[in-house]
Amino acid sequence: MNPTVQILLTVLYILVTIAVCLKVIIDTRSTSKTLAYLLLIILVPVVGMLVYFSIGMNYRKNQIYSKKLTKDQKLQQSLETRIRADTLELAAKHTGLLGHSQNTVKLILNDSSSPLTAGNHVELLINGEAKFPKVIEALEAAREHIHIEYYIYENDVIGNRIKEILIRKAAEGVKVRFIYDDFGSHGIKRNIIRELTASGVEAYPFHRIFIPLLANRLNYRNHRKIIVIDGETAFTGGINISDRYINPHHRNNPEVGYWRDTHLMIQGPGVMYLQYLFITSWRFCSKQELEELFDFFPEAYHAKGHSLVQIAASGPDSRRAGIQLALQSAISSAQKRLYITSPYFIPGDSMLNCIKQAALGGVDVRLLVPGTSDSYFVNAAAKSYYESLLEVGVRIFYYRKGFIHAKTVVVDDHLAIVGTTNMDLRSFELNFEVSAFVYDRKTNTELAQAFMKDLSHSEELYLSAWRKRSAYLRIAEAVVRLVSPLL
Repeated sequence: MNPTVQILLTVLYILVTIAVCLKVIIDTRSTSKTLAYLLLIILVPVVGMLVYFSIGMNYRKNQIYSKKLTKDQKLQQSLETRIRADTLELAAKHTGLLGHSQNTVKLILNDSSSPLTAGNHVELLINGEAKFPKVIEALEAAREHIHIEYYIYENDVIGNRIKEILIRKAAEGVKVRFIYDDFGSHGIKRNIIRELTASGVEAYPFHRIFIPLLANRLNYRNHRKIIVIDGETAFTGGINISDRYINPHHRNNPEVGYWRDTHLMIQGPGVMYLQYLFITSWRFCSKQELEELFDFFPEAYHAKGHSLVQIAASGPDSRRAGIQLALQSAISSAQKRLYITSPYFIPGDSMLNCIKQAALGGVDVRLLVPGTSDSYFVNAAAKSYYESLLEVGVRIFYYRKGFIHAKTVVVDDHLAIVGTTNMDLRSFELNFEVSAFVYDRKTNTELAQAFMKDLSHSEELYLSAWRKRSAYLRIAEAVVRLVSPLL
């Protein structure tokens, strides 16, 4: 190659690299993520830039969709004002139960106008064996509408069982609306989706993907699992619609992987915000404006139980990492115990420091993670955090019965958190997620008991043994941690 051309190409590449690095610095709000992309771009020429432009660049930073319930600005403002007043009044009324969680309630309210609600019946559902019978029973009882929003819906026994119910309910006149993630539920597009739409069910992908390998949208996944029935009953949590969650094969052959997960059934006014989340997603996916919008929210909710419920939600269109902030607030409020279950644990510095702060403050902090992960790189990155946690007294357990997929937090004796949110940067910043904050001693006790039962199938890690790991493993984990914000 001509030396002059070679020099010009080198100068051009340097200028392009500088420009891309400046764009990363300006557009990426996470410091750790910024550093990871800069490292990739500088150390892996050309490929690093392609990775950033394909999965890292935020093409929707201005907002993916409108999160407002109505286009009427005065009505929207009136609704938000009413929600704020009702929440603050309810929080003041239940100071004894909320205790140190008052600030968490206000944070969720100020971040997303999500109300604190009373009079809810909350049922903890362990694994698909408990979830799916309840879901099927509720679907069969639907009178007016069924709203479903899922990350993974599979073409298997349980997926087809629910499909048949949806088709039958649509034939009975129930309005069925279905949102699926085009990446997570790609296996149903040629069969289940076609059968549903041919039978009168309205179904739309959250983000349609045409060329998966080139789609930046792969980086923005709708990781939520939401079912809302007649605006009165809702389900949310970590369990997708898939046979793996009911462990059919494990019962006959223990060597086949066992999946452990947690879900919630909510009845009462706590359903409102889950309904709101579905409707705003529906407007974006279907490009439809639902008529008689407020018919989806019952005017009067009869008390179904005694639980206080507040829903936290966030996504890449949010101005703040709302769920991350809510979790950090809840963790910081712990006075006695803090039990965290997370299948993917890449917390980032701010979350890591919150957990350390709790442990150093004398809180009984326990972390339950998979003994065997379904991702080598995520597992390696997670391990890079364990030593600093063990040093401050956090007790870490490897789940050995199978793969633990639950995303739960137990705070003291009054707060239970169950949702779709992993404790990693992808969930905090890239995915659309939802978590239920349940302020109720009964639910808290049940979730704590489930956690302790899981520990009976787990192996505890100890600092002295952990420090004896080979230098090779420690170096590999440290290297993977550098790019962990991209995982």
